[in-house]
Amino acid sequence: MEAERTLQDEEITRLGDLAAQLRADSIRCSTRVGSGHPTSSLSAADLLAVLISRHLRYDWRNPRNPANDHLIFSKGHASPLLYAVFKAVGAISDQELMDTYRRSGSRLQGHPTPALPWVDVATGSLGQGLPVGVGIALAGQYLDQRPFHVWVLCGDSETAEGSIWEALDKAAHYGLRNLTAIVDVNRFGQRGPTELEWDLDTYRRRVEAFGCHPLVVDGHDLAAIDEAFGRAREATGPTVVLARTVKGKGVPEVENKPGWHGKALKEDMAERAVQALGGVRQIRVTGPHPGSFSPPAAPAKEPPALPRYEKGAKVATRNAYGEALRALGARPDVVALDGEVSDSTRADKFAEAYPDRFFEMFIAEQQLVAAAVGLQVRGYRPFVATFAAFLSRAYDFIRMAGISQADIALSGSHAGVEIGPDGPSQMGLEDLAAMRAVQGSTVLYPSDAVSCATLVAQMVDRKGVSYLRTTRGKYPVLYDNGEEFPIGGSKLVREGGDVALIGAGVTVHNCLAAADELAREGIDARVIDLYSVKPLDRQRLRDAVRDTGGRLVVVEDHYPQGGLGAAVLESLADLADSVRVTHLAVRGLPGSGTPTQLMDQAGIGVNAVVIAARALA
Repeated sequence: MEAERTLQDEEITRLGDLAAQLRADSIRCSTRVGSGHPTSSLSAADLLAVLISRHLRYDWRNPRNPANDHLIFSKGHASPLLYAVFKAVGAISDQELMDTYRRSGSRLQGHPTPALPWVDVATGSLGQGLPVGVGIALAGQYLDQRPFHVWVLCGDSETAEGSIWEALDKAAHYGLRNLTAIVDVNRFGQRGPTELEWDLDTYRRRVEAFGCHPLVVDGHDLAAIDEAFGRAREATGPTVVLARTVKGKGVPEVENKPGWHGKALKEDMAERAVQALGGVRQIRVTGPHPGSFSPPAAPAKEPPALPRYEKGAKVATRNAYGEALRALGARPDVVALDGEVSDSTRADKFAEAYPDRFFEMFIAEQQLVAAAVGLQVRGYRPFVATFAAFLSRAYDFIRMAGISQADIALSGSHAGVEIGPDGPSQMGLEDLAAMRAVQGSTVLYPSDAVSCATLVAQMVDRKGVSYLRTTRGKYPVLYDNGEEFPIGGSKLVREGGDVALIGAGVTVHNCLAAADELAREGIDARVIDLYSVKPLDRQRLRDAVRDTGGRLVVVEDHYPQGGLGAAVLESLADLADSVRVTHLAVRGLPGSGTPTQLMDQAGIGVNAVVIAARALA
């Protein structure tokens, strides 16, 4: 299907006309709305004209065809070019392009999102498209075992992002012959020249150093581009097309000139440019068809045989995560990824049972999350695990996963001061706040092994970004096997009407111990396990306010900003009843010590809970 011969003059002319149309349409739509990135689109127009005409195997009438290639605009600001491509293949009309681009309610947003069925993931935060492409390519080569190809258009500015090199490193490690990065080396970034400008030799050497195959071309030589794409398709490993281009190509007034990034051309300049490009065209492209294949039947969603635990036995929730994940592995769509800490997160239990569906991303947390986003594009259900603190390294990828409406499950282990002597660099103390802030997210923090395993089983089919916080230490199993833990719910662990002690995870156990001490003093303390931090069980909290006269103690192993206490206070903000909330959280910088010492020093230990409850009651 791909080009197997040298382009003839007539074909080069047709490709040139198509490239001119892509340029003109990029100018027209951005000028009409008065914003956008036309010059960044003009530089890559020749690359896309050749790709969609000759190499991209895509059924535009059926974007869900599993045989389709994947096209990702990592340089998402070049959306005028992408939408001009969609017009050229007949996916959208000229009217939609011109009248709706970047306007309220439009699916043609300023940067691409899956509001369009031909867009796999949201892009625009630079350095993300290629790492996601690695995940899609992993699915194709190792799981689907189908010949679709992943093409990722990158800007030269984003090669300054470490995530680009994480992606190339992992692409080489896994030998992803179905992945091609196309780098539009147009020399200019937003404020001026890029770091390497047109130093293609340095780009080439860097790509080679990461184990990928560079293909250096003139990005405006249609025949050379065609040859490079053909070689990329037949390569035995990941390829990087390094295309020397000119920013603003085709419009002499802005070609290779600084100061034009992110600026639409004025109407008179745009009119001159479009006329010089041959005017408004309505060329339609029919590229190579991908054929078809039948994906495997969707797995039966039967309840997994979850691990069982003896009530009162001491089990770490990180262990329950690994054991529940291994149980979920009975479903062939479940995959797991880890950041070289699987012996701590306990994801190694899945790796031992299902090595063909486990992907080690090593200490590359950005690529770790991005690969999961790519895998879910192909219909897999990825579980990602690392230390809670280290997910902060990948937070922009998690944020963008929310914008992509990606269905991924994250597990953060070793959270809070409870981890003990490792010290503050390893203590996730910001994770609940960060994950609560992600669009459409679910945030879970189980207190025991039974609730943890049950929640993991629910995450597999949960929409959006789900986050599970696990505990390093071993704590007593509180619940009976088979007990239900609906997301959005909570557990009333102990009745009481004098004061409510509210915790999640490890602090539930501190609350229970405090309740025992308070009972000896004649204070009747209610204990609530808020295992679902987002969504929160608002009714349970309102009942506690009613039954205790509004006396609440919220205890969390987290900084005070944005975590469990903030979630509780937000849920009660419009409550007419009087509420007195004492919020115990980690307010200083912790150090090393035993878990008990550190929780006591942070003011979230058993004694601190007793004192706070006594003062309220």
